[in-house]
Amino acid sequence: MSSAPRSAVLAVSALLLLAACGTASERPATGAAAAAVAAEAAPDGLKINTSPRQDRIRTAKVDAIAAEVPAAVRARGEFLVGTSTFEPPLSFVADDNVTPIGVEEDIASLVADVLGLKLHIEPTSWENLFLAVRSGKYAAGFSNVTVTEERKDVYDFATYRLDQLAWEVPKDSPVTSITKPADVAGLTVAVGSGTNQEKILLSWDRQNRAAGLKPVQIQYYKQAADTYLALRSGRIQAYFAPNPTSAYHAAVSGETKIVGTYSGAGPTLQGLIAAMTQKGNGLAKPISDALNALIKDGSYGKVLARWGLSTEAVAESQVNPPGLPREQ
Repeated sequence: MSSAPRSAVLAVSALLLLAACGTASERPATGAAAAAVAAEAAPDGLKINTSPRQDRIRTAKVDAIAAEVPAAVRARGEFLVGTSTFEPPLSFVADDNVTPIGVEEDIASLVADVLGLKLHIEPTSWENLFLAVRSGKYAAGFSNVTVTEERKDVYDFATYRLDQLAWEVPKDSPVTSITKPADVAGLTVAVGSGTNQEKILLSWDRQNRAAGLKPVQIQYYKQAADTYLALRSGRIQAYFAPNPTSAYHAAVSGETKIVGTYSGAGPTLQGLIAAMTQKGNGLAKPISDALNALIKDGSYGKVLARWGLSTEAVAESQVNPPGLPREQ
């Protein structure tokens, strides 16, 4: 158990409020360590409760939408959701170092309320999340997952947030802007394995090589702490990651800066984050309808505001919208 008090709070500066968005990542939880670091920074910013007692925003069951849930799920009465815990403010562990909390858990909780189901959250690895949803073990995955055309072949999606990536560099870095492939030519960049940001970075690197520019040196780290140590020590020059977590880290650490953002779906499409369900299991539409009810009743907006992510709000939840294009 962590020694952090139950009343511990995270302070998130205005930077997070202005820049927060996200995409899929496999970053592991930092738990109480993340809370301890953040609690010392930006005391005048948005304060986030990191105790196991979350007092989540709740809403009422909507009978018409609950009736859309497949009979087998209604009979069980449980909404088993998988999440891959990594870093605040998306999905992480409370200061008891056990309880999963974050905006993902809060949205899943609201959806369960509308559907009249009892929420059960099961943290798992990024890789296992996809396997468990595909097998039907989890009713849905809420883990900052980006809609992609390839994923739509095997999963259904109900969108609920915008997807934006960020380029994070040391605060004193000579790199001031990254907006296009040529800007990363010759740089050493860290990225999460199996993520959309990795896919985009590899595409940029292919474009640079074809144009005769220097290749990107790509590095992979299992722990966020290792990535930031590499950034501080100069072993890497940039980190390409979900914008919420990068903006959060830049805000609370004071050691880094954001020098560019990029849609998780590429240059011609705004990426979208979505709840992921087994293909054809009949849950995507009721989840989407629940999300639209939450948007309408205002509880959705309250949850995003609670975590400093209001800039990620969508006007409407969609089922299986256009996603990150397939690799050519």
